[in-house]
Amino acid sequence: MKKLEAWYDLLATKGFDRLRDPLLLALRLFVGWQFYVTGRGKLEHIDRIVDFFTHLGIPAPALNAHFIAWLETIGGVLLFIGLASRLIALPLSVAMIVAFATADHDALSKIFTEPDGFTAAAPFPFLIVSLIVLAFGPGRFSIDWLIRRMRRKPTS
Repeated sequence: MKKLEAWYDLLATKGFDRLRDPLLLALRLFVGWQFYVTGRGKLEHIDRIVDFFTHLGIPAPALNAHFIAWLETIGGVLLFIGLASRLIALPLSVAMIVAFATADHDALSKIFTEPDGFTAAAPFPFLIVSLIVLAFGPGRFSIDWLIRRMRRKPTS
């Protein structure tokens, strides 16, 4: 029985733990790039975004449109390279929650009755990955990890 437990521990804990960092990298690269592209597109067509925010009834639509466009652009780059990842994941998560509450309110209101609509909504993958990075960090394949590692090394 002890051998079975040892094999299980090796596979389930140590084996699958090795997948964490490549998975976090893949998620950060994909969603970070998508945030960047989306934010850049908003900056290029900021007048449309201001009109859309106005239509949604968002207060100070011009200010909020510029803020969100820059947040997604810069936040996407930071997620992509893994710098200040947890710090930027928090406002990105909040922005995606607000996106659900305003632009995809129908999907949010039916989260329990029609969960497929919630998970199919545009903000969903952005929100989930932002929350994952917030909770677990960016992983080893990030500038954050390199900075942390350099700070821990004793100087001689």
